[in-house]
Amino acid sequence: MQNRVDPVTVSVVQHRLLAIVEEMGEAMLRTAYSQILNSSRDFSTAICDLDGRLIAQAEHVPIHVGALPFAARAMTEFFKGDIHQGDVFLLNDPYHGGNHLPDLTAFVPVFEGAEEDGRPRFWSINRAHQSDIGGATHGAYNAAATDIWQEGIRITPLKLYDRGELRRDVMQMIATNVRHPRDFRGDLAAMIGSAHVGERRFLALAGEFGWATTDAAIEAVLDGAERQTRAVIAEWRDGVYHGEALLDDDGRGNDDIHIRATVTKTGSDLKIDLTDSHPEVASFINSSYPNMYSSVVVALSYLIDPHTPKNDGTFRPVEVIAKPGTVVWANPGAPVTLATNHCGQEIIEAIIKALAPACPERAMAGWGRRFRIAIQGKDPRADVRGDVPGGKPFIWHFFQARPGGGASVAGDGWPGGGEWQAAGGIKFGSLEVTEVRFPLFFKSHEFRPGSGGAGQYRGGPGGIVEMVVETAEPAIGNAAGDGVRHGACGILGGADGLPHRYILYSGNQAPRAIKTKEVGLVIRPGDRLVLESGGGGGWGDPSQRDPTATARDVENGFMTRTDGAADKPLSRIAGEGGTHAEGVGG
Repeated sequence: MQNRVDPVTVSVVQHRLLAIVEEMGEAMLRTAYSQILNSSRDFSTAICDLDGRLIAQAEHVPIHVGALPFAARAMTEFFKGDIHQGDVFLLNDPYHGGNHLPDLTAFVPVFEGAEEDGRPRFWSINRAHQSDIGGATHGAYNAAATDIWQEGIRITPLKLYDRGELRRDVMQMIATNVRHPRDFRGDLAAMIGSAHVGERRFLALAGEFGWATTDAAIEAVLDGAERQTRAVIAEWRDGVYHGEALLDDDGRGNDDIHIRATVTKTGSDLKIDLTDSHPEVASFINSSYPNMYSSVVVALSYLIDPHTPKNDGTFRPVEVIAKPGTVVWANPGAPVTLATNHCGQEIIEAIIKALAPACPERAMAGWGRRFRIAIQGKDPRADVRGDVPGGKPFIWHFFQARPGGGASVAGDGWPGGGEWQAAGGIKFGSLEVTEVRFPLFFKSHEFRPGSGGAGQYRGGPGGIVEMVVETAEPAIGNAAGDGVRHGACGILGGADGLPHRYILYSGNQAPRAIKTKEVGLVIRPGDRLVLESGGGGGWGDPSQRDPTATARDVENGFMTRTDGAADKPLSRIAGEGGTHAEGVGG
């Protein structure tokens, strides 16, 4: 019979669990090597039990967390009977609970009792996006991939430490398959250290309250989250609702890849049916089931009370229906690397669009879409090149000029808030630190006026970066993203945000638009990139906006008094010519 525990203890345990996963994140932030982790914070921390139930998670990158239970179950099932104190496990395979290959996940088991008679009870988990994970192209996103083996090394459930001893052959094999093994090893050490922090803090919690009370309190926390979520859903109107979102293209010449959600709301239950989504494509916009499920529960998380803990109990009211062989649930082996953003973000959009009429006061407008560039080259500066001929190799990921956040009944969208699947969890690194670490010069970094969609509450503005690549020999860029045709969606009468507009200025060549899905983009020494990100969608009828708010936007530079070049389509600004790259899209 389950122990009863008083509400005060339940609250203390709930907040202690949150403190544990947040401290894990702080440890990661302070020890990771790569800027994508120690500045942009593209990682998440969580605790699951051995059955894969999500117990606690820090609010880092939402899209990571809903997939973690699948990974935890896969790890438990594979190593059942062979989990020991001091073990550390790894996984990144999207078809075993990963989101995509760059998101490597470290697991440390938390034991109740001593080694000889103890038993594993929980997983302390760190999922972190690697700067490179091997594969055919640098930076982990391969727009030309037609299967997952072209995207990077696949790590199914794997034991890296056995009873505290590093399996050196395994570590060497993995590090050999990435382009920057030193940074990879450093980031992996930070991940494992973070997970060990979670292990120690959880053991301290159980030691203070006792395992029986801790277990009972955790069950109460999960049940409480379910009650809170159901209470919110029950307030919405029953009915069957429909929503659709469109990706620009699949990078293979096919436009308007659709994601369709049919949501049936009955009482406090939600049935979310994605069956009518576009068939699977030969492109990295496909999603595995765990990433698709994560997108669904992220959408739910954005519609409930923000203080409700996001755990296994929160997601119990949701039933997901999908069809294998569609873009939202690709068959094993399909490429999926872009799916954390796209089609993940479009799954979120379709669901929120569908439910907006049922809960208009909770539905937010769309956030800007992701359009990333990874640049690989050599740093010629004397103080960093060392003895490497031509300069020290580098891979840099573009996280600056974040797109605008979507508006809601709470107010205007966040300026530069980022993408919907991260909701502000991913940051851009310091420009000054970036210039020290990489041969790049930022001429400007500012908000993009007029990019947020109009509404009673307007979308957040995106950003503009003008930067110069200061290499001594050509660098190579890869692009991966969406949103040069379709901007962030407005909702409930609000207007869409402006789409992205990325332009490369190279010598005497005509300016050319950078496509959202291409590899092999040649960037010559001194080339200039002007990268303008999309704004967030507007919420509500623009005619209802407070005129003083509009005047304030003009004063602050978020809007201009007249429509200008920012409203012109990309095709009017620069042609598509002058490319030495492969790939299509946007």
